[in-house]
Amino acid sequence: MPVLVVGAGFSGATLARECAEAGLKVTVIEARNDVGGHCATKIDPETGVMIHCHGPHIFHTADLATWAFIRRFGAFMPYRHRVAASLRGQVFPLPITLATINQFFGHNFTPEAARRFIAAQCIPISNPQNFEEAALSQIGPALYQAFFKPYTEKQWGRPAHALPASVFARLPVRFTMRADYFNHPIQAIPAEGYSAVVAAMLAHPNIALHLGQSVTAQDSGGFDHVFWTGPIDAYFKHQHGHLAYRSLRFEHERLPDPAQALAVMNYPSHDVPWTRITEHRHFAPERAVRGSVITREYPFEAGPNDTPYYPVRLAREKAQLGRYIAAALGQHGVSFAGRLGTYRYLDMDVAIREARSLARSAVAALRMGQRPPVFAPEVETCLSAQPILETGQVGRKAPQCA
Repeated sequence: MPVLVVGAGFSGATLARECAEAGLKVTVIEARNDVGGHCATKIDPETGVMIHCHGPHIFHTADLATWAFIRRFGAFMPYRHRVAASLRGQVFPLPITLATINQFFGHNFTPEAARRFIAAQCIPISNPQNFEEAALSQIGPALYQAFFKPYTEKQWGRPAHALPASVFARLPVRFTMRADYFNHPIQAIPAEGYSAVVAAMLAHPNIALHLGQSVTAQDSGGFDHVFWTGPIDAYFKHQHGHLAYRSLRFEHERLPDPAQALAVMNYPSHDVPWTRITEHRHFAPERAVRGSVITREYPFEAGPNDTPYYPVRLAREKAQLGRYIAAALGQHGVSFAGRLGTYRYLDMDVAIREARSLARSAVAALRMGQRPPVFAPEVETCLSAQPILETGQVGRKAPQCA
């Protein structure tokens, strides 16, 4: 029973592995010349530094089943992600913590005193309708103008008041000294990099991997089923228009010595053209390296020939996405998965969990001569009911439907 998987990122590799272990013959086609998708890593030959090719990726989860699954394919090293912001000649810890508040305002607040201080600065808005209103109602204008407004506008290329309130809901604010960026109990990075993990996932006698090849919906005949992890609009030849994405330009630089004391430094100000600098050696401090490599990130609006990274998902895209979801649900013989296939921002653990769910449902359906699901069952439910977060929906469950 042959199946085709388009894409060799985490979603595609998980789909392929699950199907292969179920006894299906799997062909994987990847347009790039390497595996790993946006999580791809490589070793810089001059310094020995492991580079996160498409921006920093940290595996973080509370899902023990997904954690057990991914560790089958490589050793993971514990890693606690910490981020700082370079602003006004100072370095502030991010996300906003008690330390950030004290440093920024020049006080020595206790946690409760800081809560009262920030609450007094907040602007009462009972039903925030956009990112700006959500931020002003929760942290006040001073922190918002310094850390959130300029960075967000650089990242998304749109005024903050044009972005959904839900975007701010994903940004933690803490009144403790806890500096970890993520809340999940499990945080780690593969010892040999993400590309090695994905390669191990695809190393199965039932999987045939083809790199450097592109495929369209019309090229996918001859298979009992197709799993598409590329852009959903590309599958339909953009018949409803191109969905909007932000892309990234990466500027790499080798240095003789470390440039910063942690992996990621944000630059919120509009007068700095990049959004952040990643110093890759900090992701794997156990590795012996010679010097350092930093990467500056410059976001821009993705054109038809640019790499899509972040789905924009505003009102116009909501209507487009709804049409593509309707078209997808009317298809037979194809399922969609992953960040690009479902036009959603996904953490790695969510992408893996959804791909496993989709593969198992599809295999069961194929064996019974039934139609496999178009999306993972849990994804199909939320996409059909609510394709996109409405402006003002603060705190809606993400990333499953966001």
